[in-house]
Amino acid sequence: MVTKTESVVLRTIDYSESSQIVTLFTRKHGIIAVIAKGAKRPKSKFAALMVPGQVLEVVVYVKPTRSVQTLSEASAMLKLDQLRIDLEKMAIATTTLELINQVLHENEVNEPLFAFVVKFLSWVNEYEKTSRVIFPYVQLRVMELIGIGLQQDPSVDEETSAGYMNIESGTLSSKAEGDQSIRLTWQQFIFLKKSLHSKKESIFETDFKKSELSELIEYLDKYIRYHVEGVKPRKSDQIFEKILNN
Repeated sequence: MVTKTESVVLRTIDYSESSQIVTLFTRKHGIIAVIAKGAKRPKSKFAALMVPGQVLEVVVYVKPTRSVQTLSEASAMLKLDQLRIDLEKMAIATTTLELINQVLHENEVNEPLFAFVVKFLSWVNEYEKTSRVIFPYVQLRVMELIGIGLQQDPSVDEETSAGYMNIESGTLSSKAEGDQSIRLTWQQFIFLKKSLHSKKESIFETDFKKSELSELIEYLDKYIRYHVEGVKPRKSDQIFEKILNN
């Protein structure tokens, strides 16, 4: 079967002297692996396209019996040059793509998540104030779009400024619920509360202490690992933290 679909490059691995195995998140087929023959050659039609974070339209020969499909054609859908040359933008894009690869199973179609990823990459490419504070917001949106979103408990209102993230029940509340409840700092709690109800860029101006932000990202990762089987720690996190902290 020949299929044409929009896709995002998640990762690439050298396969031979000239080819690459590329993991794509596609609108029609979810995550699939393809072989891009000759992609490492300078004059290859794939040479400048097989870069993590690039949004492409691809033509793929798909055989259900194969784990790696054959990439036939590819063309850029968006111009995302800043993701190639700006280290901070590259860092946050790469970590987001690894998160997507963690939470979806092979061939699991999720069009709303695909649309979010494309919109997010385009926004990061243009956004001037890249910050590590963006990532816990991404975690929350991804959680929502794969059906394990954090919910605000009715006990939390506009005046509530302290509370817990309850991993088992999936709630943000003023009281602990279960053994997997995490007491949040004031800043962590307010950030989550605002992020659940707003998509304004002002959220990214939250002034976390270094340890507070790292802890919040780990808390959200712990939540994801509890609700999604087989999620492993991201390899890109240490590089991400170094680049954005510098």
